[in-house]
Amino acid sequence: MKKSLKQMNFARFAPLFLATLLLLATSCTKDEASADDLTDNGEDVISVAELQYSDETEMISEEVTTIAEDVYATDEISLTSKFDYRSDHLPDCVTISTEVTSTTREKTIDFGEGCELPNGNVLSGLIHLSYAKDMEAASKTIALTLENFTFNGVAVEGSADILRVRANENGNPQGTANASFNATWPEGDTASFEGTRTREWIEGYGSGFWGDNVFLITGKRTYIGREGNEFIKEVISPLRREMACRFIVSGVLEITRNENTASLDFGDGTCDAKGILTQPDGTEKEIFLRRFWKK
Repeated sequence: MKKSLKQMNFARFAPLFLATLLLLATSCTKDEASADDLTDNGEDVISVAELQYSDETEMISEEVTTIAEDVYATDEISLTSKFDYRSDHLPDCVTISTEVTSTTREKTIDFGEGCELPNGNVLSGLIHLSYAKDMEAASKTIALTLENFTFNGVAVEGSADILRVRANENGNPQGTANASFNATWPEGDTASFEGTRTREWIEGYGSGFWGDNVFLITGKRTYIGREGNEFIKEVISPLRREMACRFIVSGVLEITRNENTASLDFGDGTCDAKGILTQPDGTEKEIFLRRFWKK
């Protein structure tokens, strides 16, 4: 029986068609596995994807607090020393204005519609600071609020009270921030966190060169993720932040949900975006933190 032209063409291209279907199926399986890898499987305390969002909120809080303390330190050093002090932390696209009342100093840090910091983060909007006028005081509270503020496109609302100590028991400046922030990503995801973090300024204070500044961070916060899950995040080994690096370089953070605890080890001091996430069953995974990160 003579085959039709359509039958001959199908026979000719059938192997290629089947191979294409197999390739697509394999690709979908890989994509689904990749997506599953970032999803909470019910046994893990926190998924990699949620941990990345969580770490972004930590970076936002850390950067906002860093900026506040740097602006305050500039005031403190300039007004209590015999020389005009200037920090190189904030670029020229940032405008800082000061209003002095009978009892307070009010600072407005204006990032305009978008200002890129030396570390690559792009900020917009305003940070407001208010603190007692007496710059000789051994300690004081810095009130921080945000207005129309975004951080790398993430809209951030909230406030913090920072207890500033000129010299702690180690002789170092220290700020303890009691903060509450809400973050909304451009795609609509939301997260919030509140709690207390202490930042001890262990190196570089007063040098004017921001790259040699080093902080040790301790404290405990509550983080509510995109799905409404609540996580308790507590520093059990001080987090070391070297301002020459965009990331936490060492230290251990414990993350607890539903009475199960995982740990995140930031490493041995190397400047990178990696961390080791250990789940309650002892399973370890090296992960990349912060979706803001660029190679």
